[in-house]
Amino acid sequence: MGKKFTVSLESIMTELSLQTLFMPDDPRRILISSKEVVKPGLELAGFFEHFDNTRLLVIGNTEVSFLLKFSAEKRFQIMDDLFSKNSPAVIITGNREPCPEIIETAKKNNIPVLRTSEMTSTFIANLISYMSVELAPRIVRHGVLMEIYGQGVFMLGDSSVGKSETAIELIKRGHRLVSDDAVQIRKVSENSVIGSSPKNIRHFIELRGIGIINARSIFGMGAVKTTQEIDLVVNLEVWDNTKVYDRIGLENEYTKILGVDVPIVTIPVKPGRNLAVIIEVAAMNNRQKSMGHNATKELLNNLGLNSDNNLDSIQIKLEQ
Repeated sequence: MGKKFTVSLESIMTELSLQTLFMPDDPRRILISSKEVVKPGLELAGFFEHFDNTRLLVIGNTEVSFLLKFSAEKRFQIMDDLFSKNSPAVIITGNREPCPEIIETAKKNNIPVLRTSEMTSTFIANLISYMSVELAPRIVRHGVLMEIYGQGVFMLGDSSVGKSETAIELIKRGHRLVSDDAVQIRKVSENSVIGSSPKNIRHFIELRGIGIINARSIFGMGAVKTTQEIDLVVNLEVWDNTKVYDRIGLENEYTKILGVDVPIVTIPVKPGRNLAVIIEVAAMNNRQKSMGHNATKELLNNLGLNSDNNLDSIQIKLEQ
């Protein structure tokens, strides 16, 4: 089983600008492990068979209107039954004033009560979006992550192959650095992963012969970015004369990152090759492929060939 991640209540309060109505403990010590929420419905009627007390409670206009139909004594009983399940916190939406019984029973059961000015549906969407990132499965990989023409390009390769130097050239050409050396990668959905930089090395790049530089300080805020979805992996390797490199690019190759298939290309490195320009073209070509445009298939069609022809016959035709 993978590691289970948590996010502190304080982080949620800061990110979503929540107001504190009651806080029984240091919010840094209150940890939430579920990205889902409970919007109590049947629970207010006393049905708790499938209740998950690891989720945050969200109370909106419907729940408040339902409670106000009962006497103060009944409201106290309903909320006491709900809060006795030890949920991490309750959040009241729409800047509503909670009925006294909510605060009283929250104090009795040591449940934090928070409030937001956002309406329920908007708040839940924002909360789940934030929690999906914070609680996502994650790994740290050695490499450089850049945003190039809107594409997240993750450069891999042995130490000293030229990843950081290429990143500097790409920054000078108007692209943005996300992370150098260590990239923290999170799986935010079944088909997407995003990368970011650990806070302690954010914006820093190591250049052999020069040392450590701060890309944000030297090139400005427009040269850096905090997170980026990974759309393409570029594997940089020293040119091997005994290896046959792909010259046509007919079939896409993929690598798995946290179980997600991400397109990958291998670019051989040798003196005289402008890696920054080549990687720019790789990013643009990957974007075109994602939009349904494949230059190789278009060329084969122009030559009267198709993808069913073997590679040798295609290369012979191209060389004629």
